[in-house]
Amino acid sequence: MLKQTFLWLSNRHGLFRFVRNNAIARGFANRFVAGETTETALAAVRQLNAKGITASLDLLGESVTNAEEAGATAAHYLELLDRIAAENLDANVSVKLTALGQDISDDVCLRNIRLVLDRAKQYGNFVRLDMESSAYTERTLELFKQHLYPSYPNNVGIVLQSYLRRTDGDVNRAIELQCRVRLCKGAYKEPATVAFPDKSDVDATYDRCMKRLMSEGRYPGLATHDERLIASARRYASEAAIDASRYEFQMLYGVRRDLQDALVRDGYRMRVYVPFGTQWYPYLMRRLAERPANVAFMVGSVLKETWGRRR
Repeated sequence: MLKQTFLWLSNRHGLFRFVRNNAIARGFANRFVAGETTETALAAVRQLNAKGITASLDLLGESVTNAEEAGATAAHYLELLDRIAAENLDANVSVKLTALGQDISDDVCLRNIRLVLDRAKQYGNFVRLDMESSAYTERTLELFKQHLYPSYPNNVGIVLQSYLRRTDGDVNRAIELQCRVRLCKGAYKEPATVAFPDKSDVDATYDRCMKRLMSEGRYPGLATHDERLIASARRYASEAAIDASRYEFQMLYGVRRDLQDALVRDGYRMRVYVPFGTQWYPYLMRRLAERPANVAFMVGSVLKETWGRRR
C-alpha cells in the first residue's frame, strides 16, 4: 500500500508544483538534494570541501527514452566536469547509464558515456557508473568490462550492491580487473531469488566484500551509514595494516552529517554523493516507493544526528 502511494505521488505534477512552492516541504527536500541547478550543487560541494570532504555530483534523472534528452544529459555532465576543473573543486561525477540512453540502445549510451569519460580523462577526473535495479546489473557490468574500462582504466568505476546474491562473484571479478568499486547495500525492491530478503544476510555480505576490497581491491568506496560496518572497517584496517589512504568512506548528502564530520576528524577520507536537478521530487518518491523502509531511514538519520549533537 505504501509503495503504491509513493509511486502515485511521484506522478502527481500538480503536487510537485505545490511542494516546490511550499517552504516546509522544500526545506525537507533540500536536506537530501542540493537544489535544482548546477550553481546550487557546486555551492554544496564548496561547503563540503571546506570541511575536508570530497564529493560526487549526481544529476538526477533516469530511464530516458529520447536520444535528444540523453544527449542533453551528457552535455550537462560535460559542463559539470568543466566547472569542477575551472574552480579546482575536489569532486567527481556519478552517472546512471539509463540517463544516457541505455534503454534506447547500447550505441546511444556508449556514445554519450564516452563523451563524458573523454572529458574526465582530459581533466584527470573520475566517473562512477551508478548501479540501478538488478535488471541492469549484468548489462552495466558487461558494458563496463568490454567497452569502457579498457580505454579508461583510471577514469571509470562501478557500483556493487551487497543485497544481491551475485555480488560475491562480482567482487571477485572486480578484484581480478583491479577496477574501482563503490560498495553499497542497495535500495531497490528486488525478488528474494535475486536479493537477500534478510538484513542480516545483506550486512554479512557487505562486511565480507568490504574486507576483500580493502585488502585486495583498488581504492574501494565504502558507501554505508551503518556504524557497525564502519567500525568493522576501521578494525579490519588496523588489524591488516591497511592505510587510510587506500580506501574512502562514502555517504549521501544530508545523511548522518555528524558521522561524516567525525570520520574526517579521525583522519579518514570521506566522499559525499550530492544529487541535484529538477527531477528531485520524482527521485525522492521513487526511492521511497522502491523501499518504503527508506522513510524510516531518512527520518532516523535526522534524529540520530540531532541526538548526537545534543549529547
